[in-house]
Amino acid sequence: MSDAGSNGGYPFSKIEQKWQKFWDDQETFKTVEDLSKEKYYTLVEFPFPSGQGLHIGHPRSYTAFDTVARKKRMEGKNVLFPMGFDSFGMQAEQYAIKTGQHPKDTTNQNIETYIGQLKRLGLSFDWSRCVSTSDPEYYKWTQWMFIQFFKKGMAYKATDTINWCPACKLALTNEELEKGKCERCGGDVIQKEKSQWTLKMQSYSEQLLEGLDHVDYTDNIKAQQRNWIGKSVGAEVDFKVPATDDTLTVFTTRPDTIFGATFMVIAPEHPLASSDKVSNNIDVKAYQDASNKKTEMERLENKVKTGVKLDGINAVNPFTGKEIPVFISDYVMMGYGTGAIMAVPAHDQRDYDFAKKFDCDIIPVLEGGDVSVE
Repeated sequence: MSDAGSNGGYPFSKIEQKWQKFWDDQETFKTVEDLSKEKYYTLVEFPFPSGQGLHIGHPRSYTAFDTVARKKRMEGKNVLFPMGFDSFGMQAEQYAIKTGQHPKDTTNQNIETYIGQLKRLGLSFDWSRCVSTSDPEYYKWTQWMFIQFFKKGMAYKATDTINWCPACKLALTNEELEKGKCERCGGDVIQKEKSQWTLKMQSYSEQLLEGLDHVDYTDNIKAQQRNWIGKSVGAEVDFKVPATDDTLTVFTTRPDTIFGATFMVIAPEHPLASSDKVSNNIDVKAYQDASNKKTEMERLENKVKTGVKLDGINAVNPFTGKEIPVFISDYVMMGYGTGAIMAVPAHDQRDYDFAKKFDCDIIPVLEGGDVSVE
């Protein structure tokens, strides 16, 4: 790109480099303690320095927050606007594997490149507070925190279903998928059970929910946070499975509808689906394989109910004493609740749709709550 100064336009190379150097030399945007000013903290998501440079998505969000930071400074507030790098983990490892270099070398090189690009964009970060999660001086504290969690029983190992890319050999978040494909290699993503460390955040559900009343978030963001926290009040109910001497435990927020539970649905990954008492295991295995190729989002958004009845397996409704069929279906997730639900089709639209398709009994037990009545 040529400098427009020679044509009487804006000489960006000369002016911008001059002021960027001045901001650097003078630490113009460094935050210092000043009790006479109101504090204002604004934070952007730290980038993964796992590529050769920024992509357009980085400055798109950074410039928006930079505008806010500059405005608040002009309003007289003491603004803290830091930058850092989420540089420790699988992204750095994958880039190192791709380039054939040590992850420490590629990460440090990429961070230098990112910093240079961010400064050339003129963003008003406080670079004196820049952190990198791959720096031993940083992650020694995250390691210390994990040890404290472990000592208090807050960190434990659990098996969960994750998005897994067989080609890259790594787990992916839902945001890292593009139409069910790995955003890095474009390959198919499957659902895989993996043992991993988990933090017992549910122990803090009340504090987290209460805290939302004291933060300046928009209502839609607060709603998202409440859904993520996912607090539910209900009861666990055990359904015996006579053929296996096992018990299916479900969590329900409506135990008063249990008299209308006419079938059960478990996740395709549920251990009961692999029982040697299941006589149609070929059909079950085929359905499990198909489910593994769907992302969590695809399974939850699928409006067409699919499933397979487990032949040879029934459960006993503990309140009616009747044996009811057990199905596997991909709309039930192993990572949510117990991986099993009791279906009350007369009072739940999702269960009603499933019951109609698979010809299951529909028994109303609450007056005025029959979903089949419009």
